[in-house]
Amino acid sequence: MTEKKKIQIAIDGRNFTVIGTEPEEYVRKIADYVDSKIKEVTSKNDRLGQIMATTLAALNISDELHKTKERLMELERQAKDPMEKYDDVIEELEKAKNIIKKLEGECSSYKEQVEKLQSELDEAQKEKEKLNQALELKEKELLENQKMIKSLQDKIFDSQIELIETKKELGELLRRFDDSKNLFSKEDA
Repeated sequence: MTEKKKIQIAIDGRNFTVIGTEPEEYVRKIADYVDSKIKEVTSKNDRLGQIMATTLAALNISDELHKTKERLMELERQAKDPMEKYDDVIEELEKAKNIIKKLEGECSSYKEQVEKLQSELDEAQKEKEKLNQALELKEKELLENQKMIKSLQDKIFDSQIELIETKKELGELLRRFDDSKNLFSKEDA
């Protein structure tokens, strides 16, 4: 238990002894406040007696106290609602944490899938590059083969022309031969 103390204070020029358990600094602060309120009332009306000034100061202090209490009660009401919802907020926070955990797991899974797909894509790119190189080689071979085919077609064409000319010559020779044979057979006849 805290020990009671005697504290000497002055209010409106009068000395008082206050007995209590509060710290001396606090008691002097309260006494100074009451003294300032009395001086405030007397400064506005210097014809007031000491009792009247003290009573008006007490009334003003009571008004401040009452308004402060009302404000405190309002603040407590305002603070009460969030405090009542505290458990709900904690529950929602836990749900959100679980959702985040689940999403992090899914994200990790998707990341692995993306890495796997990236690896497959890299392999496909390499395979595509190999196939492109093979295609280029085949296209070169095709061009060379087309050139060779063209050359062979030209040779065939030339050979066909030569064959036709040779056939004509042969036909001409056969006709002459027949004519000469006919000449001999007409002479024999």
